[in-house]
Amino acid sequence: MGDRGTSNHSEVTDFILVGFRVRPELHILLFLLFLLVYAMILLGNVGMMTIIMTDPRLNTPMYFFLGNLSFIDLFYSSVIAPKAMVNFWSESKSISFAGCLIQFFLFALFIVTEGFLLAAMAYDRFIAICNPLLYSVQMSTHLCIQLVAGSYFCGFISSVLQTGMTFTLSFCASRTIDHFYCDTRPLQRISCSDLFIYRMVSFSLSGIIIMPTIIVIIISYLYIVSTVLKICSSEGRKKAFSTCSSHLGVVSVLYGAVFFMYLTPDRFPELSKVASLCYTLVTPMLNPLIYSLRNKDVKEALKKLLEKRNTIV
Repeated sequence: MGDRGTSNHSEVTDFILVGFRVRPELHILLFLLFLLVYAMILLGNVGMMTIIMTDPRLNTPMYFFLGNLSFIDLFYSSVIAPKAMVNFWSESKSISFAGCLIQFFLFALFIVTEGFLLAAMAYDRFIAICNPLLYSVQMSTHLCIQLVAGSYFCGFISSVLQTGMTFTLSFCASRTIDHFYCDTRPLQRISCSDLFIYRMVSFSLSGIIIMPTIIVIIISYLYIVSTVLKICSSEGRKKAFSTCSSHLGVVSVLYGAVFFMYLTPDRFPELSKVASLCYTLVTPMLNPLIYSLRNKDVKEALKKLLEKRNTIV
């Protein structure tokens, strides 16, 4: 690791992203896998945004949030995937100090924003099911814009704090980051600094970010379940639950992967990489599929868009 007393971050001009510790001949397979997943992310999320923007029937709060979710998924996966794919072919696998900082900042911005946006979407479903007669009044355009803007604001503040804390740490002579992107835990491993205060502040910040979003989601769904169980007809209950199933699926995939990642012991870095792969690439790929396959309005809008395109051609 080098002399911990003499090396600091000001002397570090770049890092080396190790990526996955597999045989070199498997790098081609991983590259093709990443390329396929990233292509599906681009197709699914750009397609979802196009459908929502072009179909007037989807001009509702739920689809406004969904369009922003697709935008966030598209961009935070784009922060990770292209560099990871380049490194499969690169000999050096290096990333500049500034590049690492920017990647860290943008990923933290978008992933935290997504957490708050999912909480806003849970609140939207709560109003839609528990107060349907007041839905159009309570979920006004102004409130929807405020909720999305607030999600981005929280993501930005959190990202500034996390990036500032992380990149003012001192780093050792080893510049090797045992990961496929710049993330908190692998950067801590090569730090020369005393990490006690950093970890306490980072843990507190994570709690401040995660707990409110989880509380909003849980309370919203407790009210939703309570309301749905009071519906007499089974068809009515099924219809009410179907409006929430897609959102619940997205929340489960994202938070399940994040918790698995950060609860994995630090002595298993390869397991952490697999977990982080789930929420950096798999989740953005699955989100449009979950909403399109389980949503009648989206399927009809897609069918209409394809028919219109065929007519033009």
